[in-house]
Amino acid sequence: MILAIDMGGTHIDGVLLRQGVLLKSVKHEVDRADLFNSIWQCLQDLLQGQEKGEITRIHLSTTICTNAIVENKVSRVGVIVQSGPGINWDFDRLGDNLHYLSGSTDHRGIVTDNFRQSDLQTIRASFQDKGVESLAVISKFSPRNPDTEQKIGDFFADDYQEITLGHRLSGKLNFPRRVQTAYLNAAIADSFRSFANSMLTALAEEAITAPVYILKADGGTVDLDTAMQRPVETILSGPAASFVGISALFPPTDKDAVLLDIGGTTTDIFFLAAGLSLFEAAGIEIDGRKTLVRAVYSNSVGLGGDSYVYQDKEEIRIGPERRGPAVAFGGQDLTPTDALVYLGLMGGKYPQKATEALAVFAADMGLDTEACARRIVTIFCDTIRQRIEEILGHINSSPVYTIRDLLQGKQVKPQSIKLIGGPAKALAGPLQEASGLEVSFPENYEIANALGAGLARPTTEISLYANTERRILSIAELDIYQTIDKSFNLAQAEEIALKAVTRAGLAMGLPPDQIEAEIIESSSFNMVRGFMGRERNIRVRAQIKPGLLYDLQEAEQGGRHESQ
Repeated sequence: MILAIDMGGTHIDGVLLRQGVLLKSVKHEVDRADLFNSIWQCLQDLLQGQEKGEITRIHLSTTICTNAIVENKVSRVGVIVQSGPGINWDFDRLGDNLHYLSGSTDHRGIVTDNFRQSDLQTIRASFQDKGVESLAVISKFSPRNPDTEQKIGDFFADDYQEITLGHRLSGKLNFPRRVQTAYLNAAIADSFRSFANSMLTALAEEAITAPVYILKADGGTVDLDTAMQRPVETILSGPAASFVGISALFPPTDKDAVLLDIGGTTTDIFFLAAGLSLFEAAGIEIDGRKTLVRAVYSNSVGLGGDSYVYQDKEEIRIGPERRGPAVAFGGQDLTPTDALVYLGLMGGKYPQKATEALAVFAADMGLDTEACARRIVTIFCDTIRQRIEEILGHINSSPVYTIRDLLQGKQVKPQSIKLIGGPAKALAGPLQEASGLEVSFPENYEIANALGAGLARPTTEISLYANTERRILSIAELDIYQTIDKSFNLAQAEEIALKAVTRAGLAMGLPPDQIEAEIIESSSFNMVRGFMGRERNIRVRAQIKPGLLYDLQEAEQGGRHESQ
């Protein structure tokens, strides 16, 4: 069996699957102040009456990190940048704890000017005074020589648990993107570690020892230990699960479409171009920051069923803040969910309380209660429609990349909206009216993310490093260390990497027909020594291509599918 858990900002969902058959599902509210208890209660209900020894893998997805960024609830990050001579990079959005360090490394990876140790002493004092909680260190050309970043990391090792070194996140040389990626990695590391440790503790309490994996932004998986070192790759884990879940729940199409996952805190927006998902091969942009994180293209909006509804200068405003659950589910502040409950579009635990809260708000606005409820729903749907139009304008002004290739001259013109998430059924009609597009939602729309996590194909990733000057090749993940000759080249490196990741997939138990190896990063830098000879510094990353492990199957006659 596969046990899959999706933790959002509002709900935690769990499913048990066997060979693509949904055996059981549960949904609980998340207590952000006590993640362990939220996970524990979900596991308790999900595992009741089940044989825990039959669980072979744990698949996770979460919007914890995405929501932390959207809601600006991240750690206070100290950023040390060594940019060296050349372009005067401006990283003003990194805040008051940004320090530019002396020294430089050139494009060949040679340290041309060492930093001053006294500068680090000054930076340490500044960080301590300002309450810095985690650290990001980025030196320009560090993928070609990480020594400077490693020395700085060692200097601060006793001061911070979370230290991100830029070269460990990507071998690509895009310096501005690497700076932003390292910053975000440090900013969300504590949030992710809290989630991961709570999950591991809960699993240990249940004596579950199956390996644990989490979805990355591209729909692939990574083991939890690796994810704790590079949590930035899980920033869009939740949206990736949404996309995999939509792929499993809706029949294939060759049309352009909008895919929406409306949660309690955020709404994730995806697009299909001729039936294929758009893809961010260069790296996603989140919170206005361009990163090196490869991902299914999505856009997270701070708007969900539990977004705070308030009055601002005689206007109704919704979100992006979430103050707690809807009044209809025990909360204290009005939300769009309360309007939906009042209008009879969805049920609630305390519908009368929702009615009372809405009536008070409507009176303050000078509106009839029903008119106010409809206005809230209309604003909610119009906001989503406007955001879709804005994103499409951006997409159609740039080359369109899908998960497979580049579509030259393609203009994405959605003909439908495919909808999942807790309020999907309630909002289908209002969204269709607001957008003018056909809106549909599938069975099990409320647990689509957990299904996506459970049905995602297990993947693994390896990184190959080769240096012809030192005559070495290494794949640390597989404990491979070999000697190479000076003629070794990028094509050979890619061939070795593909074979190595294929062997790793077979070792994970994947059948051969489920293994599609792909190169996700590849670079070769020529190092000239004097007037003669040329050596190469080669880096290649390969992974098992993401996809569905199983199609979602109907339970066999006499089988059981429980939902709580």
